[in-house]
Amino acid sequence: MPIQSASVEQVAIDVAQKPDRVPWRFTGAAIMKLTQGQTYLAIPGPSVMPEAVLRAMHRAAPNIYEGELIEMTHGLLPDLKKIAGTRHDVAIYIGNGHAVWEASLANVIAEGDRVLMPATGAFGHGWREVAAGLGAECEVIDFGRRCPMDPAKVAEALAADKSHSIKAVLAVHVDTSTSVRNDIAALRAAIDATGHPALLMVDCIASLGCDRFEMDAWGADVMIAASQKGLMVPPGMAFVFFNEKAAARRAEMPRVSRYWDWAPRANPEAYYQLFCGTAPTHHLYGLRASLDMILDEGLEQVWQRHDVLARAIWAACDAWSAEGPLELNIADEAHRSRAVTSLRIGKEHGTRLRRWCQDQAGVTLGIGLGMATEDDPQSDGFFRFGHMGHVNAQMIMGLLASVQTGLIALDIPHGSGAIDAAARVIAEA
Repeated sequence: MPIQSASVEQVAIDVAQKPDRVPWRFTGAAIMKLTQGQTYLAIPGPSVMPEAVLRAMHRAAPNIYEGELIEMTHGLLPDLKKIAGTRHDVAIYIGNGHAVWEASLANVIAEGDRVLMPATGAFGHGWREVAAGLGAECEVIDFGRRCPMDPAKVAEALAADKSHSIKAVLAVHVDTSTSVRNDIAALRAAIDATGHPALLMVDCIASLGCDRFEMDAWGADVMIAASQKGLMVPPGMAFVFFNEKAAARRAEMPRVSRYWDWAPRANPEAYYQLFCGTAPTHHLYGLRASLDMILDEGLEQVWQRHDVLARAIWAACDAWSAEGPLELNIADEAHRSRAVTSLRIGKEHGTRLRRWCQDQAGVTLGIGLGMATEDDPQSDGFFRFGHMGHVNAQMIMGLLASVQTGLIALDIPHGSGAIDAAARVIAEA
């Protein structure tokens, strides 16, 4: 049948009357979308859930008093510690990252205590707000949204605290809003050089299982994480890891909320104490599957995979940036996360590009969270790629090709060769 030209209206009429015989070529506005099939959630958490995790969770409720659930849960704890790089304790909470912001603080910070927050994005400020809500006095060193923290400035603040009234330094390893990755080992060294006894508390919610992190080797006293990013489990479960120094501080506290108290969770006399009540049963089954996947692949290989795929994304972005407004938020590769990449593109383009990718290509990009300015109050000039957890080369290449198609479709200026640049990074790896 020969191809004929028609308006959108004529196509619509013919589709309704004879849907199996439509010889038309569109001459009006396109009504076709290419979003059928498997969509791709490329936001920085919740991350893509592996089928193995979903299958493990798709089951009837188990007995929560004895049997396989109890045995499986106790087997999770040493594997969680392997991922965290610690021989110390871990407490599991039913909640999200905000929950363990509060849980971690509630065990070591009393009302009136001081904390120091070297902030590098929205999530540092968020943790500080939780501390303030618990009655802590918060001192912030704001490094902006494009730079990592400077350990020397943190050391200066601690050295000035002659009375040691600062009880903890709250550091975000990877701030999901800016995609900056902070040097925790260097921060520990700077704290030690001052002789200050403050705890080093680290938020690894975005980075655990993606960016290299070694709790004991790097000297973190407390570390928090959550299930929905590198651990590849749905949101709803979170973790606080803590060492002897932090446990000793907990023992000095005048009181700790019965629910937030990590002591019975880390060393329970009965199973229910692990969760201060009913266990998050199906999340535990999902976590068992995800930890098996990580440990079967090997943690070093997991870190390497994230590194290669992140560098492929950056190579494509560098190519696009050569002749257009797109710009990586963190200029220095050494300070970029391997789990999330935050990008600037101008307020007239960011939201349009995100919506085109979602509505026309089936790829959902992350919003520009916490990046508002006076000229761009809705953060329309920013977006983020999440590349954490269950991701591989074909997913990242599909993501990049979809974004490039959006740049072309929306007539957003950009340089050429982005997909080839990303492919070279992966091929050379």
